[in-house]
Amino acid sequence: MRGVPQNFGSDLMAHTFQITADGGSRGNPGPAAYGAVVTENGKILHELYATIGIASNNVAEYSGLVAGLEKVHSIDPEATIEVAMDSKLVVEQMSGRWQIKHPDMRELAKRAREAHPAHLVSYKWIPRDLNSHADRLANKALDGDEAPIESKQVNFLTERVVSGEVPTTIYLVRHGETPLTPSRAFSGSGGSDPGLSDAGRAQAEAVAAELARRKPDVFIASPMQRTRETAEIIQKATGGDIHFDEAWREGSFGEWDGLTVAEVQKLYPSEWTEWVSSPFARPGSTGESHDDVAVRTEPALNQLALDYPGQKVLVVTHNVVIKTLASLVVNNEINGVYHIDIAPCSITTIVIWPSDGLRALKSLSERSAAVKQSHQ
Repeated sequence: MRGVPQNFGSDLMAHTFQITADGGSRGNPGPAAYGAVVTENGKILHELYATIGIASNNVAEYSGLVAGLEKVHSIDPEATIEVAMDSKLVVEQMSGRWQIKHPDMRELAKRAREAHPAHLVSYKWIPRDLNSHADRLANKALDGDEAPIESKQVNFLTERVVSGEVPTTIYLVRHGETPLTPSRAFSGSGGSDPGLSDAGRAQAEAVAAELARRKPDVFIASPMQRTRETAEIIQKATGGDIHFDEAWREGSFGEWDGLTVAEVQKLYPSEWTEWVSSPFARPGSTGESHDDVAVRTEPALNQLALDYPGQKVLVVTHNVVIKTLASLVVNNEINGVYHIDIAPCSITTIVIWPSDGLRALKSLSERSAAVKQSHQ
């Protein structure tokens, strides 16, 4: 750690410090650590990094923020602090624009507010590549040594290839079209539960041939009517028993189920604006937020690697479920769902290495030539 003179905080004039902070979890949740950098006028004063046990990415990011704020407060309790992070979630929550529902993050946010007078702290979002210093420190803590993080990452990937560890491969397949799909009407787990249209059945038959070529070892599906019908069509080509699991159901859109976007914007204008601005906002009074869907489905995804190490797992599920998991796997926060669209009967591939829970997104909304043809 780089130190500062012991009498640094004795000046009568308050200082302005900059903090960049980050955190990461290898498994999400998994072994986690944070990194934070304290600077003043471009000069690095402190590098902070430590492991925090088993935690999520968001908890690790909050931990980096708290460490940075507490360090600055110990230097100058009246300092102005400019915080910059690539976590949109932390920045928006600490700025008061997004709600904080997760109990661990709520407690960390409370610690952050108590670490230094809130009116002296400002927050801004920065791209990931501008936060690389804090990210390197978090990885240094996770690696447990002082080796340059760049070479450590290369060695880590090389060792993974040499060891021959086979990851669990998960094919997330969205169901085929229903009568509601062309109008992009909301169709969640609390709605009418429509079955496939003729176009949807054709799409399912088209993707079945591609999935049969990939030879999945395990077949799981949401129990909703459209996923059940899609899975049964695919099963004719792949074989194997289908295990229906409630965890993979579509999110609920509450009173919005069955309505088009235009209808929701007209009937629920303020609720619509909030829903497209915050992953914690619920559609209607009984719907699930994107965060609710993440809390329900991410443990199910991680469990697949534990239950079926090194195997190929096929999961027939839904649009919001796939968007949410894809966003989380690339550490893009839950609000990444607003920038992802999943086509009917497309394949999104995620791999998870069972030994440490490392996850990677290999493909997103991939459609075979046959499926593309069926959409025309």
